[in-house]
Amino acid sequence: MMDRFTVVIFVLLVSCICRTLGQTCEGNCGKKIVLCSCHSTCTSLGNCCTDYREYCVEILPYSGSILGGTDFIVLDATFNNSSEIVCRFHDNIKTEGYVDENSRGHCISPLLYETGWVPLSISSDNGTTFNRTGAWLSVHTGKLDAKFKAILVNSTKWQYYGTTDVRGNLEMTWNTSLVRAERVNIELWGYRETGEPYTDSWLGEWAYLYSLAKDHPNSGSFSFLPKPAENGFSSWELGSLRISPSIYPDGMWNVQAAWTEDHALAWHLEEKFRQNSTVWALDKCVAWDQLENELPNFLSEIIDCPCTLAQARADTGRFHTDYGCDIEKGSVCTYHPGCVHCVRAIQASPTYAAGQQCCYDSTGAQVLTADSIGGSTPDRAHDWGSPPFKKPPRIPGQSHWVYDVLSFYYCCLWSDNCHFYFKHRPSSDCRRYKSPSSAVVFGDPHFITFDGVSYSFNGFGEYTLVTSFAKGLTIQGRTEPVNGTVKATQLTSVAMQETPSDIIEVRLVSGHNGLEVLQNQKTLSFSEQSWMDLHGVYVFSPTSSNVTVMFSSGAGVEVRLREGTMTTTVLLPEEFIDTTMGLLGQMNGDPKDDLALTNGELVQNLTNPEEVFSFGAGWAISNQSALFTYDSEYLFDTFLYAPRHDASFLPVFSIPENPNDPLANQTSEICSGPGSQFCRYDILVGRSPRMGNASKISFQSHISLEEDLKPVISCGWFSPPSNGKKEGTTYLQGAKVNLSCNEGFTLTGPSLRVCQWDGVWSGGDTKCVVPNNIPGIVAGSVIGAAALILMITTIVLLSRKQKQKQKRDARTEEAETTDI
Repeated sequence: MMDRFTVVIFVLLVSCICRTLGQTCEGNCGKKIVLCSCHSTCTSLGNCCTDYREYCVEILPYSGSILGGTDFIVLDATFNNSSEIVCRFHDNIKTEGYVDENSRGHCISPLLYETGWVPLSISSDNGTTFNRTGAWLSVHTGKLDAKFKAILVNSTKWQYYGTTDVRGNLEMTWNTSLVRAERVNIELWGYRETGEPYTDSWLGEWAYLYSLAKDHPNSGSFSFLPKPAENGFSSWELGSLRISPSIYPDGMWNVQAAWTEDHALAWHLEEKFRQNSTVWALDKCVAWDQLENELPNFLSEIIDCPCTLAQARADTGRFHTDYGCDIEKGSVCTYHPGCVHCVRAIQASPTYAAGQQCCYDSTGAQVLTADSIGGSTPDRAHDWGSPPFKKPPRIPGQSHWVYDVLSFYYCCLWSDNCHFYFKHRPSSDCRRYKSPSSAVVFGDPHFITFDGVSYSFNGFGEYTLVTSFAKGLTIQGRTEPVNGTVKATQLTSVAMQETPSDIIEVRLVSGHNGLEVLQNQKTLSFSEQSWMDLHGVYVFSPTSSNVTVMFSSGAGVEVRLREGTMTTTVLLPEEFIDTTMGLLGQMNGDPKDDLALTNGELVQNLTNPEEVFSFGAGWAISNQSALFTYDSEYLFDTFLYAPRHDASFLPVFSIPENPNDPLANQTSEICSGPGSQFCRYDILVGRSPRMGNASKISFQSHISLEEDLKPVISCGWFSPPSNGKKEGTTYLQGAKVNLSCNEGFTLTGPSLRVCQWDGVWSGGDTKCVVPNNIPGIVAGSVIGAAALILMITTIVLLSRKQKQKQKRDARTEEAETTDI
C-alpha cells in the first residue's frame, strides 16, 4: 500500500516539476524525457508533459483513401485565426490546411502511392516550423467503406459502356458532407505507368485529364451522357472521378474531395471502341500478350493455392478474403462467375511483388482457369501492393489494374479471347500447398501444442508461448488470476514480434468485454478501418472480439474473445518445422518432445500436474525479452518490478469431485464429449459456467480448424484429350473424371480416371483417334482386284472363242466354195 502511495506522489511531483522547469513535447513525441513523458503510455500513467496533446497530436478521422482529399481535424491542439496551417506527409508532400470557426486546425490528406501509416507533421506558421507530429492512415480504395467514397451507380454499365447495346446516361452519387462546398467540379483523373518494367525508370502517374462538369450543385448526384474523349485523352484507360469544391482551379492537387473507385474508362474511349469494341479489345489483348512474352515469369515464386475452401479460410496467416468475391457478403463475384469465395495471398512474392488469388465454388473445390473463365488467377502486381510501395509494381491497386485487370477486360470481358489471358495467368493447382500447423491456448489456460499434446498450466506471470530464433518470431502470453478467490488463472494478453516488425499486443480491456490492440505500445483504433498495414505485419480486426495478426513469414495469430476469456490460436507454415520452442511445443510432428524445458530437458510424466507446472514456470520471460506494454501502476507492480512467474501462486491442480457442488449439475449439462475435462476444470475450479462454455466452444473450434487444415491429396489438373472432352473439374483424392471423344473420333485408353491416394491418376493416357478401317479397305481391294481379274479373264476367253469361231466359219466357207 505504501509503495502505491509513493508512486502516486511521485507522478504528481513529476508533473509539477515539468510545468515549473518547462519540459516540453515539442520535438520529443514518443520519448520519455527527464521529468515527464511524451510517450503514448503517459496518458494512462498520468505523467505526460503538460503540452503533450499540443504537440503529439491525434486526428479525426485518422484514415482515408489513398487518393487523398479527406478533411481531418487536429484534436486538442491550439490554433487561432492568424494560424497558417501547412500539413506535411513524410518529409516531402505538403497540403494546405485551415482554421475553422471553432479555432480547430484542419488538414487535407494528399494523393499517395502507398497504404499504411504515414508520418504527419503540422505547421501553423506557413511551413516555417513543423512542431506538431502525428500519423495518417492511407487506405486502399477497395478496403475503404463505401460511405467515404463516391459511388458509380451500376458500375458494370460504366465499365462496359460502348460495347454492344450498352449506351445511355451514367450516374454517380456521393455523401455531400465529404465535400465542404455548395458547388463542385466533377473531374476525371487518369492513371498510367511509364518506363521500362522492373527498372528504375518504371513509374506510376496520376494526372488530371478534364472536367465533366463545373460549378455543379453539391447535391450528391450527377448524371451525364458520355462521349469519346478528345485531345488524345481516350488513351488513358484507367482512372477515377473526383468531386471537389468549384472554388479551386481545374486539376488542383490535394484539395478536399470525394473519389470514386478506380475503374476501366470504357465510357470515354475512342470512337473505334464504340464502332467495334470486340476488334478494338482484341488488338489490345494481342499487344498485351506480346508484352507479357517479354516480361519475366513470376509464376514460379508465388505460393500455391489451398486445395479447398475450408483450407483457404482457415489458413489466416497466409490468405485473406478477396473483397471482390466474399461469401460473407453474398458471393457477388463479378470477375469470377461460378465461384462463391476468393482469397488472396497476403504477402507479395519476394522478387516481382506478384500476388496469388484462389477461388472456390459452392462445393468447396478450387476453380481453375483451364476449366472456367471464373477460375483463380495469379497477379503480376499484388492488388494490395507491397512495401516499400510508391513505385510499380508495388503501388496498391493501380499496378494490379494496369497489368492484371485491364488485360482481363481486353481479352475476356470486351472480347472473347480469354485463351490469351489464361496463357499468362493460369491457375496454380494445389499440389505443392502445405497446410500450416496450429496450436491454441484457451480457458483457465489450457494448451494444445502444434503436435497435439494437451495440458493445463495455471501459472501467474508472463511466459513464452512460441519462440523461433531461426525465424525471429516471438509470441508471449500473460496470465492472471480469474479473481481474488479462485486458484486458477486465465490468459489476459498476448504480445508478439517477428524481427524487425512492429510489436503487436492484444489484451483484454477492463471489464473483459473487448480486445485492445497496441502497436509498439500505442493503442490502435479500429473504429474506421478493420485492416491495417503496419511495419512487417498486418492486423485485421472486424470486431472488438476478433483480431488476426499476420507476419511476413506466413505466421498467423488469431485472438478471439469468448465469454470474457481470450482464446489464442497460432498458425505456422512448414518453414517453422524444427525451429520452435515454448509452451506450445516443438513443431516437428513428434508429440513426445513437445514439453521441453529451456535447456532442452523433457518433462518425464505428462500426467503429473506438478511436473507440468514446473515446466510452464520455466518458460517465464525476462525483463530484457519482454514485449508487453506496462502502462499502469498495477502492471508495474505485478509484472515489471516483480518476478515474471509468481512462485507464491499455487493453483488447484485437479478437478474436485463433489456431487454436492452447486455447479455440478450445470457442469454435467455443459461439459460432455471430447475436451470435457477443460470445460469441467473451468467450471468446478474456475467457478465460472461462462468460462467453461467458452472453453468447450474453443476446444471444438480448434478441432474444426484441425479438420479444415487436414492435408488432402491432389492429382493435379489434366487436359481433355485432343478432339475430346472431359466431365469433372475436381482433382482431389477420390475424384472421378469421365473422358469422351467428339463425333467422328474413337477413344483409346480409359474413359474414366480416378485420383488415387498417391496423387497419381489411374489408367494411362487417353486419346481420341480417327476410326481405323484398313482391314475393310484391304478386303475391298482384294475383292475388287479379284473381280477385275475375273472380268479380264472372261473377256480374254470370250475373245479367244470368238476368234476360234471366226476361223471355223472361214474354213467351212472355203470348203463350200471348193465344192462349187
